[in-house]
Amino acid sequence: MKENEAYERLIANGVRPSAQRLAIMEYLLTHHTHPTVEEVYRGLNTKIPTLSRTTVYNTLRILSEHHAAQMLTIDDHHICYDSDTEPHVHFFCKHCGKVLDLMEAEAPVVDVKNIGNNIVDEVHLYYKGTCAECAKRQEKVNEVN
Repeated sequence: MKENEAYERLIANGVRPSAQRLAIMEYLLTHHTHPTVEEVYRGLNTKIPTLSRTTVYNTLRILSEHHAAQMLTIDDHHICYDSDTEPHVHFFCKHCGKVLDLMEAEAPVVDVKNIGNNIVDEVHLYYKGTCAECAKRQEKVNEVN
């Protein structure tokens, strides 16, 4: 099921399918955790022993450049990928490092392609703070103290 979806996503976005590209795209489509290069590599290297981190990095870059996936640059130390390319808001927990989709939050819509002679390609909105799970854990710690 996801393999066909992965193939169709690559073709639709002008990316030549290879076994490794298909596996990486399929991984993104089945893991909605906003994985990093390292997470994708660890998730696939047992199935594809010849897979290298460099191949994963380069493939994710290609998928992002061809709009088959989104590259989310939360900060200098946290770059992850999302197979959902529709505009939506993300939340980054500064405590556990999770990146969550906030589908209920209104995503920014770009009605203009040019702003002051600058060409707008993408718009990203990230909220940063404490996720519900971390807040709940902290609340329990505070109750004990």
